Amino acid sequence: MTNKIIVPNVILLSEVERMLKEGKQVTLRAKGNSMLPFIRNGRDSVMLTGKFQLQKGDIVLAKTNQGTFVLHRIIRLDEQTITLMGDGNLRGTETCERKDVFGKVTAILKNGKTINPYNPWNSWKSVCWIKLLPLRRYLLAIYRRL
Repeated sequence: MTNKIIVPNVILLSEVERMLKEGKQVTLRAKGNSMLPFIRNGRDSVMLTGKFQLQKGDIVLAKTNQGTFVLHRIIRLDEQTITLMGDGNLRGTETCERKDVFGKVTAILKNGKTINPYNPWNSWKSVCWIKLLPLRRYLLAIYRRL
């Protein structure tokens, strides 16, 4: 028999934020479908670091201006404000301040394999995916049926 403890996201992610600020690396199991097809709900995990430089295309853990935590990709950044969007989202973005980005994904763990989301091949795939935004609805429908 396994003992399960269910911890609300706000408590769990606040603790993750604290650990990242202390310089620790944190691994989290993905929850939700907002990062499909690159990160899958309940099957994939992400490794996060609290030491990073930000650039467009990075996958980050951030607290949005609405006060919710998200693990999404940076689609635009300027001096203060960062715009985020989940790869699996069809529309809608979130914004946050630079100071509210707590972690950057350094690796995606899939089926026992460690994947670098920023190598040239994976970066190219994410750029193409962003450009395919008008077709995502159809591509995601096909993907979910596979």
